[in-house]
Amino acid sequence: MKNTARAHTNIALIKYWGKKDADLRLPLMSSISMTLDAFYTDTSLIIDTEDKKFILNGQEVTGQAANRVFAYVERLQKLFNVSGNFHVISDNHVPTAAGLASSSSAFAALAASFVKAYNLSISTKGLSILARLGSGSATRSVYGGFVKWNKGTNSSNSFAEVIEEKPQMDLRLLAVEVNVAEKKLSSTEGMKLAQTSPFFKPWIARNDEEIEQMETAIKNNDFTKLGQLAELSASEMHAINLAAQPGFTYFANETLEIIKLIQELRNNGLECYYTIDAGPNVKILCQKNSCSDIKKYVKNILPNVKIVEAGFGPGITYLY
Repeated sequence: MKNTARAHTNIALIKYWGKKDADLRLPLMSSISMTLDAFYTDTSLIIDTEDKKFILNGQEVTGQAANRVFAYVERLQKLFNVSGNFHVISDNHVPTAAGLASSSSAFAALAASFVKAYNLSISTKGLSILARLGSGSATRSVYGGFVKWNKGTNSSNSFAEVIEEKPQMDLRLLAVEVNVAEKKLSSTEGMKLAQTSPFFKPWIARNDEEIEQMETAIKNNDFTKLGQLAELSASEMHAINLAAQPGFTYFANETLEIIKLIQELRNNGLECYYTIDAGPNVKILCQKNSCSDIKKYVKNILPNVKIVEAGFGPGITYLY
């Protein structure tokens, strides 16, 4: 039976940044994402072993990271009334904790592998709910293309669904890896602090409007509107962080240099937009025929950064 699952990471275009229930990972807002083909995680769950182990990229992991994985699997075991010691073996093709949504692919792949390992009959919607219990953004990585995470009001109605699984939009993403070191302030802590900002509640109040506008842009194949909305959402999120009590930022000096460059390129007729998650790395949204030029401009100001080009990725797949 194939129980090695591959899940691709996703980047939120309309951001999720705040939980109303930390245990269930219920968000305070809905979000829309793009699943990416360039970043992914392959995970196998092997049950009925003599002990518990978490093997990541060929190395055994212990401590807090391993405990989070163990607790998640044990939570699912309790939920489905199954048992057994286990090994989690994972190959992660995403920099960890650097604002590239590594947890989205990691826990989506683990949830899918769990379902297969225990031969459970569960819908894709159900799998999305299970993935959310490990990491909020993982709920979206169950699907490919453009995905919407409905915030819901409880665990059974907070799940993701496809907007467009195989989009025809001319959209590419350039991930500019400014720094892939683990961030000092986790996303969980950042979300808590952000809620102390006086601008947090007004942002939440705009969520339904921004979701509706992004869905319309996707439906109309409108790259310009999509880019504008994605950049606005990212800017709102990071402005709220700066206005928190105390204020904080995930930006590095290079982050600001790239933002400035994107604005200059756009003013000079080369259309592109930025989006940034909880980390210093910038994701540039552009169209295929402009990718090469944009890469050159970025390399001119930051010759040492790594740039990875991504398109639309698929949902969960099983390898073997």
